[in-house]
Amino acid sequence: MAGQSLPQGAWVVIADGEKALILVNEGDAQNINLVLRRKEAQDNPQAQDWATDRPGRMNDGMGGPHRSALEPTDWHQMEKERFASDLADILYKAAHNGSYSGLVIIASRVVLGVLRKELHSEVQDKIILDLPKVLTNHPLDAIEDAVRAALQDAE
Repeated sequence: MAGQSLPQGAWVVIADGEKALILVNEGDAQNINLVLRRKEAQDNPQAQDWATDRPGRMNDGMGGPHRSALEPTDWHQMEKERFASDLADILYKAAHNGSYSGLVIIASRVVLGVLRKELHSEVQDKIILDLPKVLTNHPLDAIEDAVRAALQDAE
């Protein structure tokens, strides 16, 4: 099994719900050398920091005395999803401008799930590999090793 390769100029996007690193391979297919091209970040407080009120209540039926609590809105989760959607827009604009020819996405499960739904077909056509993993706080050499190993394992 030969695996896949990462061509020179391909992008590697590392993302979680609060930070995204856009790296470019300045090496070649055999010797990956990732260099930071762009960093996106957002301040996303924890879920308990968003809550200001108790959850709402709703009548169970018409005219009945019973009321049920509603689930509180998870603003933290919504911000992660919005961040992923914004990242999908960035990737589309870059793909449309011809900024990259290949793409590897390594992201948390939440972000990867949103990206898979939000990515334009022009971006999807460039994906070499996507991997549900959080590497945003890892050093570049560890990211390079993880990309190399994931590409090697890919069929």
